[in-house]
Amino acid sequence: MNALQNGLSLSGITKSFGETDALNGVSFEVSCQEIVVVLGPSGSGKSTLLAVIAGLETPDKGDVLWDGKLLTHTPPYQRGFGLMFQDYALFPHMRVAENVAFGLRMNAFSKSEAARRTAEMLKLVGLAGFEERDVNTLSGGEQQRVALARSLAPQPRLLMLDEPLGALDRNLRERLILDLRDILRRVQQTAIYVTHDQQEAFILADKVVVMNAGKVEQVGSPLEIYRRPASLFVARFLGLSNLFPGMIISQEGKSFVKTCLGIFPSAAQLTGAVTVLLRPDSVHLDGQHSGRLEGRIREATFRGNTSRLLVETNGLSMEFEFLSSTPLPPVGAQVQLSFDPQEAIQIMPPDQ
Repeated sequence: MNALQNGLSLSGITKSFGETDALNGVSFEVSCQEIVVVLGPSGSGKSTLLAVIAGLETPDKGDVLWDGKLLTHTPPYQRGFGLMFQDYALFPHMRVAENVAFGLRMNAFSKSEAARRTAEMLKLVGLAGFEERDVNTLSGGEQQRVALARSLAPQPRLLMLDEPLGALDRNLRERLILDLRDILRRVQQTAIYVTHDQQEAFILADKVVVMNAGKVEQVGSPLEIYRRPASLFVARFLGLSNLFPGMIISQEGKSFVKTCLGIFPSAAQLTGAVTVLLRPDSVHLDGQHSGRLEGRIREATFRGNTSRLLVETNGLSMEFEFLSSTPLPPVGAQVQLSFDPQEAIQIMPPDQ
């Protein structure tokens, strides 16, 4: 892999702890001013990856580069990177301004410059006037903002955030992730954000890196990841459960996939047995499309803007989403659905 000349490059990063492979050949890039979200379940290697990038861990194999220059053996304090943790790690004996200014003093900012920069950062995160507040009296959201201000104050060339909203309740997290996205983009901060929450990832990211068991499963924009998951793991992790077997066949020189729901055109570069994904949000309560299925509604769930139907068809239990404004048949009714195979069907390698 050619190293990125303006940002971070990871090439073949491998790290083991005893017999456990925490990272296995991880490679991707973070361009300057780009927000990259590393998304995956617990144990996928996300936090270990941040530790390697920060210089807190040395990889067994692979290279960490910034602007094309090797950093693998550069100590953490010389990398110019910032790291923000889930627990914020605020100093309880210091006031808000002292917490924010801590990194500035460590970086030899003058007293006046540190005060100016501290006030600037607190205004940026919506805490102007909080300089003399005791951090122990702040709410969880306010503490998170102080930690962010402290992380941004020294102007790190890369900011890494390790599940920074994980300790907050869902409603507060949803509000703060939007604020965080706005702040990072306003200051044009290059950032890596680690989370297990796909909603956070899709809201925040310019680019998403999906990890599983120490490996990169897929890299792409939020839309690419959601619309075209590259593996069964990614599909299942995103909650796309309408997966069933198929077989690639050839008819009159064209490729098709044969399934329990019918035979559909295939553009996949695959042969033999495959797994087919039917997207839950791409079906319609009409007969206007060539793909058809019929089944019985077993369950209906209201989810705010959408309603989800569990439909039994051809021996399968499948979930489908509709706007809540869509009139739906009652539970127990037979339902006929249609879909555009090119939009709704994705063909992937078979389950292992």
